[in-house]
Amino acid sequence: MRVALVVPGSLDTASGGFAYDRALVDGLRAAGETVRVVSVPWRRYPLGVLDSLVARRLSPPEFDPDVVLADELAHPALLRSDTGAPVVALVHHLRCDAADGLDAAVAGTLERRFLDGCAAAVCTSRPTANSVERRAPGLRTHVAPPADTQFDPDVTAADVARRARRDPFRVAFVGNLVPRKGVLTLLDALAGLEAPWRATLVGDRPDDAYLRRVRERIRRRGLGDRTRLAGSLPTEETASVLRESHVYAMPSAHEGFGIAYLEAMGFGLPVVASASGGASDLVDPSTGVLVAPGDVGGVRDALTGFVGDRDRLATAGRGALDRYEAHPSWPETVAGVRRFLRGVVDEDDDIGGVGGFGEKDDAGRPP
Repeated sequence: MRVALVVPGSLDTASGGFAYDRALVDGLRAAGETVRVVSVPWRRYPLGVLDSLVARRLSPPEFDPDVVLADELAHPALLRSDTGAPVVALVHHLRCDAADGLDAAVAGTLERRFLDGCAAAVCTSRPTANSVERRAPGLRTHVAPPADTQFDPDVTAADVARRARRDPFRVAFVGNLVPRKGVLTLLDALAGLEAPWRATLVGDRPDDAYLRRVRERIRRRGLGDRTRLAGSLPTEETASVLRESHVYAMPSAHEGFGIAYLEAMGFGLPVVASASGGASDLVDPSTGVLVAPGDVGGVRDALTGFVGDRDRLATAGRGALDRYEAHPSWPETVAGVRRFLRGVVDEDDDIGGVGGFGEKDDAGRPP
């Protein structure tokens, strides 16, 4: 099977979504499939629609794919393209689910049009698949969750029990310092904790203006002696932060899946996460707490509950370990995606072509 993976910008971009794409490429190639990566311009949203005004072929002339796998991040540039093969959307999360106001309205319109040109969709979580299905009724979806390919935690239930008794209470955050990740919500919640605590925030700082807001909030709340902005750390150092922490907290506005939640569970950390998006596939009362996006009080209460009840902290930590160990492996995920893509290709062959963008038939699907 020949697969063209379309991504915006560079596949080497540092983010969980691109890490997923890279691992999927490696897994499909290891399984014997031929994968060609195709880059389209990545512009400030939604200027990519300008690129879609000129139809382009989504693969080099010398590469005739059986299926085009299009990362949904590239959707503005893919509203009008010559594919020559069925198109399967690769959806980490829909932008309209993580945005608000005019941005959400524009994204919703463009994403619906993009999905209308697809034969199927691969989604990283069941909540993301549900969102896709609401906006594109009848579209075939397949849930393909990521797996932890970064860490080898080697943490036991006994380790979790011992750690739960230690002071001070330590909170970890691992993720890019951008508004969607809810850093300010977390800082305001930490400011309300009465017990002694320390927090370490690990991650890239791509937004200078937001970083200034974070530092100002730390200063204004008097959190400087208890909060460490560690920046991006090597894997081993990030693992040390997680191994020494009690709870992982990232109250994002929305996560399509939230691989950082799963990675933290591998270290036996209960998770405090947003109820919006894929975290609900991982987090329940046995593994952590889900809160509404932006709910400072909810995050504070969740952390207070763990710091004040160390038995509950240890129990939830063991539950997180169990959930991590039960999660599908990356080879299982790749095998599922491979079967799904082959099914789309076989269906396309049977009915003479269902994918691609452009004109629609009477049923509103691509001809």
